[in-house]
Amino acid sequence: MLDQRRVRTFQPYEEKGSHMSEKLNTGWGAGRVSAVVVLVVGAAIAVGAILAGCGNSMVSNPASGMATVSIKLSDPATCMAPNGPYSHVYVTISDVRAHVSATAGDSDSGWQDLTPNLAKAPVQVDLLGLPNNGCFLASLGDSLQLQAGNYQQIRLILTDSTAQVANNKCTTTANCILVGTTTYPLQLSSETKTGIKIPSGQIANGGFNVAAGQTKDLDIDFNTCVSIVQEGNGKYRLKPVLHAGEVSTTSTSINGSVVDSATGAHISGTAIVALEQRDTTTGYDRVFMSTLTDSSGNFVFCPLPSGTYDVVVVARSAAGVVYSPTVVTGVTTGSAVGVVSMHALPAVSAAAASLQGVVTTQTGASAGTVADVQLSFLEPVSSTLTVTIPLLPTATQSSAVLALTTASGGSCASGTDCIGYTVQLPAGAAFVGAFSAGGTTVTQSSLAASYMVNGIALLPSSGGTTDCSPGEVTSPAVTPVVNLTTQVATLKFTGCQ
Repeated sequence: MLDQRRVRTFQPYEEKGSHMSEKLNTGWGAGRVSAVVVLVVGAAIAVGAILAGCGNSMVSNPASGMATVSIKLSDPATCMAPNGPYSHVYVTISDVRAHVSATAGDSDSGWQDLTPNLAKAPVQVDLLGLPNNGCFLASLGDSLQLQAGNYQQIRLILTDSTAQVANNKCTTTANCILVGTTTYPLQLSSETKTGIKIPSGQIANGGFNVAAGQTKDLDIDFNTCVSIVQEGNGKYRLKPVLHAGEVSTTSTSINGSVVDSATGAHISGTAIVALEQRDTTTGYDRVFMSTLTDSSGNFVFCPLPSGTYDVVVVARSAAGVVYSPTVVTGVTTGSAVGVVSMHALPAVSAAAASLQGVVTTQTGASAGTVADVQLSFLEPVSSTLTVTIPLLPTATQSSAVLALTTASGGSCASGTDCIGYTVQLPAGAAFVGAFSAGGTTVTQSSLAASYMVNGIALLPSSGGTTDCSPGEVTSPAVTPVVNLTTQVATLKFTGCQ
């Protein structure tokens, strides 16, 4: 048996959840009356000055070639108790920087300091804090002028865990995680020195372009639930997963409600909603953000980059009834999805199906090596559409995708590091429909439920830099069976660093 203590199910890109060490798509929208950098941390933050809503009246100065920039925090997460494992996740932010060069090194000149006020007064934020108002929930500092340019690197720098922090919620460390009422230090690496890196490949369109006189908003997504890994020694490590893209602060949301198709009432359990976009390289839908419905079955994604998304929902009732996935395609930013009906089929309504598999990593010399791996569970729902089906929400599955880390020992194959996993997914065929503002009709796919496991290998603590060659592997399809465990072919990564 593999050491299952290392297997955790966190997410939603994604968390907004969501989201993701997944690859980004292009085509995100433009902004409004100022150049605003919005830091979306996979959680709702209560720190600094709370904003009244999504609006802002700052304006850029076209005569000087400068734009006004402010750093803000927003977004709920799926791993927050009681539905998820964590009570709080505290990190202390000491700076946010940007550079116009995709290849600029740590000590190169030209880095723009977006939050100079944090140098003397770092801000500790709870990544699982509750929202207060509107899309943007808190500010990291005062507005400042930013030189026009195409910024192709962004870095978020955390304070060393031994630093002194005002009103420290972690008591003895600057960064920590609470499981119930027990506090654990959050292990960091380069996040306190060179920062959490967001390279151009993880910024929509390859960079955040701020031209003289233009007014734009930038959304940086810190996917809390996928960014935390519990290691075999019981310690918790920050495995930062971030991406960025331009957003608008008006008409920024997609919202709707989830109900039981038989009763028309909201589901008395937990539903997870994933917002997905197609990866132009593979053709698969990947989770961009994810969130849980509230006690009335409602969900909202805000702020949200302009674009077109597919909405994918899975649910389990309080009585254990599992619903088939529902997919609403072609939803544009600013849309009200309306009611999403979930169908509990008699053949699959009592239980879920389990998929079980192993991931291995090794160097080109056939020596085992550690890697962070993100697993997405793919299901074809039509001849032209394959989506990521979020993991069913349970006490141990609080994310849409699975984040794990390989390690040596146990039953690993010779010359490899490895990790095992077992996940629960719906066994019913998906219901699919194209979005209509007047009401979306979904019908059951003619394709039976069938899953492929897609893995992306990442360098540990790299902020999402891919590892191994190739860095992405997909298993052959398997058919899930209710109340049984289906084995998935081993995902083997080689040529890893």
